[in-house]
Amino acid sequence: MTQLKAIIFDVDGTLAETERDGHRIAFNQTFDDVGLDWHWDEDLYGKLLAVTGGKERIRYFLTDFNTNFSYDGKIDDLIKELHAKKTKHYVALLQSKTISLRPGVVRLINELREAGIRLAIATTTTPENVTALVSSTLGEHALEWFDCIAAGDIVPAKKPASDIFDYCLQQLGLSADECIVFEDSANGVISSCAANIPTIVTLNNYTKDDNFTGAMTVLDHLGEPDLPCKVLNGLKITGDYIQVEDLKVLHAQA
Repeated sequence: MTQLKAIIFDVDGTLAETERDGHRIAFNQTFDDVGLDWHWDEDLYGKLLAVTGGKERIRYFLTDFNTNFSYDGKIDDLIKELHAKKTKHYVALLQSKTISLRPGVVRLINELREAGIRLAIATTTTPENVTALVSSTLGEHALEWFDCIAAGDIVPAKKPASDIFDYCLQQLGLSADECIVFEDSANGVISSCAANIPTIVTLNNYTKDDNFTGAMTVLDHLGEPDLPCKVLNGLKITGDYIQVEDLKVLHAQA
């Protein structure tokens, strides 16, 4: 039987509820900065999440939701400028510690480290965003806990392509069946499953209606001893919250 050797975490929506209260706010602050009359409310942003990647999301907004917008310069340059400004606003939000990790994340990461199971990150968000989130919630030293942080434009194609997970496996020197991925969205599950990595979903308000076909288990969150999680679909766990032993059992069943 193949041993579980690493856990690979997605970031936005999986480690923390960063989309609604982080990225969306930072985008709107950026639009105000440059004098654009754009405003992404919660409903619109939920629709824009169909596309992964910040620059790609701006382009999707222009091609599908704001088709009358005109710009004298190169639209690619505008998108790049907006995304860079947005990243600065997002990092500032994280540094203000207004965003915390989801239930069970800190506990499970500590348990995995104690069990000698390696940690990695695979995300479409920028490396700066990952660094800011990890540093502001777990401490700067926590960046050293992750053997691979695969982020942003380090691969040609973003999720739902499998590129980011393929790259992460290569950097870890592990095969797909030696890992488990934690994801929160349909695009993430398509990506991880395309890389043949067993996947657990912890959904959120934006992804609660997504199609998670291929995931072995779907949960509302990881859970805590005083905050039970719910298995919404797929393989069950033994207790009220995800523990290392649950991951080993689920891995063996995958």
